[in-house]
Amino acid sequence: MMLKKLLMLIAVIIIFVAGFFTGIYSLPILTEAPAPSSSTLKQHKNRALFSGEFKPNLAGSDRFHYGNGTVYLTNDAISMQGELSPGPDYQLYLSRNFIDNEADFLAQKGTMQRVAGVRSFNGFKLVVPQGIDVSDYNTVIIWCESFEEFITAAQYQ
Repeated sequence: MMLKKLLMLIAVIIIFVAGFFTGIYSLPILTEAPAPSSSTLKQHKNRALFSGEFKPNLAGSDRFHYGNGTVYLTNDAISMQGELSPGPDYQLYLSRNFIDNEADFLAQKGTMQRVAGVRSFNGFKLVVPQGIDVSDYNTVIIWCESFEEFITAAQYQ
């Protein structure tokens, strides 16, 4: 009888944990903002001053935290054609140094410039706030604030 209760408790815990992690993974997908149209992204690409590549095999990336695609920068916007692994609370930062892992990001976060939140995982276009000059930096970084996870980075100059 005691063994049966113990097995039932273990099963409930496993189901709860599986449901919790499924929810964490699924919620960002369900609340994802629509990606910009391909024509919007193409127009921005044609005006870009800089571009860089998000690669999925960076030191801080893994199968759950990655980006793959091209990022384009103008003085007023940053766009990406490609994909990001889904997740909550993604933020786009600009850095003066190439960063490819969590430890380096955390060590240099105070020197970086946060641009905006990223809510689309299949391409995005974000407005660069006034006062930020993209030419003062050389790397775009996608970072998950909620879990302090490095997602990806692209050096553009």
